[in-house]
Amino acid sequence: MKVLIIGGGASGMIAALNASLEHEVILLERQSRMGRKLLATGNGRCNLTNMQLSEKNYHGECAEFCRYALQHFDVEKTLSFFRSLGLLTVAESNGKVYPYSDSANSVVDVLRLPLEQRENVRIVTGCEIRSLTRKKGKFIAVSDDETFVGDSAIICCGGAAGAKLGGTDLGYKLLASFGHSRTKLYPSLVQLRTDTTFVRSLKGVRADAMVKCGGISNRGEIQFTDFGVSGPVIFEISRDISENDMMLIDFLPDISKEEILELLQNRIHTMPNLKAEDLMTGLVHNRLGRTILRVCGCSLECSCAELTGKLEEIASATKHFSVRVLGSMGMEQAQVTAGGIKTDEFRADTLESRICKGLYAAGEVLDIDGDCGGYNLQWAWSSGFLAGELRGNT
Repeated sequence: MKVLIIGGGASGMIAALNASLEHEVILLERQSRMGRKLLATGNGRCNLTNMQLSEKNYHGECAEFCRYALQHFDVEKTLSFFRSLGLLTVAESNGKVYPYSDSANSVVDVLRLPLEQRENVRIVTGCEIRSLTRKKGKFIAVSDDETFVGDSAIICCGGAAGAKLGGTDLGYKLLASFGHSRTKLYPSLVQLRTDTTFVRSLKGVRADAMVKCGGISNRGEIQFTDFGVSGPVIFEISRDISENDMMLIDFLPDISKEEILELLQNRIHTMPNLKAEDLMTGLVHNRLGRTILRVCGCSLECSCAELTGKLEEIASATKHFSVRVLGSMGMEQAQVTAGGIKTDEFRADTLESRICKGLYAAGEVLDIDGDCGGYNLQWAWSSGFLAGELRGNT
């Protein structure tokens, strides 16, 4: 049997490796090389999975759809698979797994090299498919230069997020041509734009904080930018944040307001002539401390002793730093697309279309997205591997 796989990203490459064990494969990638978006994950380190994975880390209209694939090709099997390809990995204390080389290139290469060596695999890069149809039991994929024919087709085109790295709506269009429908698309794992009145001066500052916004809360690293906020804690809540939501940031989540107040009072008692700009030294980043004072209307040039009447307000601002969200940085900057092709139109145990026999889909093109921390790549590995088994054709 000949299998057309459209998309040479994470799910497409692993689908091709699995399918090629028994079938002839034609892997079609629109960019000049495979796995380009994969190279950018984890800031170039490639956080390929997470040891603490559970179903609760996934989202979608029917999030439980991911259960079968994630159990069928779980984290342990995924790591064993990559080790069989020669990839060494290391797990960090937070569960995130990275290649031992600390380079995303290693992940892409251990997938790419065996595909290039297999005689029954043809890889065509720089090949954007314009249409996919099924006639007389055969799938026909047409590009500007060539027509490809297969007995089955697996759509692994990814999602619309991050167009500069390969994000595309091609998969949605190809599946729609067979009668499939999709949910609303919106950016996930994306930076947020905020009111920059006090934020702009914090550009580059990082902090371990508790963030509350849009009825949800999460703790982790927040990073300030010239347009708003970024960092893992922001990525994880970004899919649920709306324009004009108020974000409350607790910069000292392990310390009570009363303890902060006591620390500030002690500093003033022991160093009353200390400049106000140094009042919060040792509690938070120096620039953050000065910004908190400005938020409270304090002069940085006066002495700490002159701030005695403001300490309650300063302690409160440290625990409840308020920033208005203006929106996200959009699909262009997002790492992942939330939403996608409706999963109830596919079989969870095979990933075969319920509308068209022999048609499969895997990865981000489907309405499944995960939290920040390797969960989206695990979905790509699990769904791509399952689709590559082509169970509906056996």
